[in-house]
Amino acid sequence: QVQLVDSGGGLVQAGGSLRLSCAASGDTICISAMGWYRQAPGKERELVATIASDGTTYYADPAKGRFTISRDNAKSTVYLQMNSLKPKDTAVYYCHADRDQSIWYRCEIDYWGQGTQVTVSS
Repeated sequence: QVQLVDSGGGLVQAGGSLRLSCAASGDTICISAMGWYRQAPGKERELVATIASDGTTYYADPAKGRFTISRDNAKSTVYLQMNSLKPKDTAVYYCHADRDQSIWYRCEIDYWGQGTQVTVSS
């Protein structure tokens, strides 16, 4: 029903910045909150930040003060601005969209992007 394409990853030096984008297409009415997760090699996937439809945001501790999540509802796109990057931020970053459960009969599952690699060198 919904397709998410995340992009913007790359190789940066410590202290640098990167901006990730996630464009949603398809039945975008199914999208409620959106967010970013990341997974480093050998580790479990972890939440980075979320943003609700009304703009309310949440940040996990490692992202606080350095990352900013935003969204453009008209374009069905969510962004993650990452500043002051550290080598520990190296991971595959995945875009996520929660389904609107008030339309449960139409929106059956949550959605994931394919992932974009972020590598921060020391």
